[in-house]
Amino acid sequence: MRLLVTGGAGFIGSEFVRMTLREHPEDWVVVLDKLTYAGNERNLDSVRDDPRFRFVRGDICDPEAVGALAGETDAIVNFAAESHVDRSLQAPGQFVLTDVYGTHVLLEAARAARHRRFLQVSTDEVYGEVLEGRSRETDPLRPRSPYSASKAGAELLIQAYRTSHGFPAIVTRGSNTYGWNQYPEKIVPLFITNALEGRPLPLYGDGGAVRDYLFVEDHARGIDTALRRGSPGEDYNVGAGSEVSGIEVADTVLRLLGLPAELKQRVADRPGHDRRYALDSSKLRALGWAPAVPFAQGMERTVSWYRDHEEWWRPLKNGEFWAFYQRNYRQATA
Repeated sequence: MRLLVTGGAGFIGSEFVRMTLREHPEDWVVVLDKLTYAGNERNLDSVRDDPRFRFVRGDICDPEAVGALAGETDAIVNFAAESHVDRSLQAPGQFVLTDVYGTHVLLEAARAARHRRFLQVSTDEVYGEVLEGRSRETDPLRPRSPYSASKAGAELLIQAYRTSHGFPAIVTRGSNTYGWNQYPEKIVPLFITNALEGRPLPLYGDGGAVRDYLFVEDHARGIDTALRRGSPGEDYNVGAGSEVSGIEVADTVLRLLGLPAELKQRVADRPGHDRRYALDSSKLRALGWAPAVPFAQGMERTVSWYRDHEEWWRPLKNGEFWAFYQRNYRQATA
């Protein structure tokens, strides 16, 4: 396939690009990325010299740029998104613009180019809080934050294109993903890098909110499986089936680094904080995918990577990062 991967310089997108070029020698990849604070062209250094790879800096909200690249490719995988709940609470308009309008631009370009596949990378957060059981693809979407609402809005737009135009779109809904190359505002890299700097690990409320933590390699393989083996018009959950609380994440980081529990620090809970997410991924498993990296092993690999790659993450914890951090964790900055 000739793939246009939007947001391909980001955390999960760059893993997918590296995996695609490594495991599918017949494919070639064009990455379109705006390189906002969470996009990092260095994430693509290992494939930069591959003749099947090209990087273009641009915005998915730009119809002209997107249309030109869609004309050169036959499938789009859309990772491009504003993706942090905390930021969505502070600046929801940007999430609506990128996540909803940007998806509209991509859909129109793909439809004009007669693409045979379009894959939208979504999130388990569109299901909302799940206190019992596990979310299935047929469950209603009940987003509870501006971020999850913008992702659900994009999904509803895709559903409309499926119905109105017979558009061959696939949606994947991934759980909390962690691993290397993740911008350090998310919980796992934040806790690791703060611990390495001797800073507090800020835990929302009682630290008991539960997430299904999925290693980035497993998530990229799940998306690839849905793209190549999934059916157009279908949705697929991508989850590890694990349930890990914020306290457990913090304790794991501190144990792996040999640091004291006193570095944990409680902060005021996030407004509308969902207590639990959990996915039933049996539909994707039926296509041959299964997570390969358990949480304990994935955390060991992730902590080791951040410990050995300070030159990657230290420049990211700059003025913009700390301005956001101080707004979000006021009680953890003393």
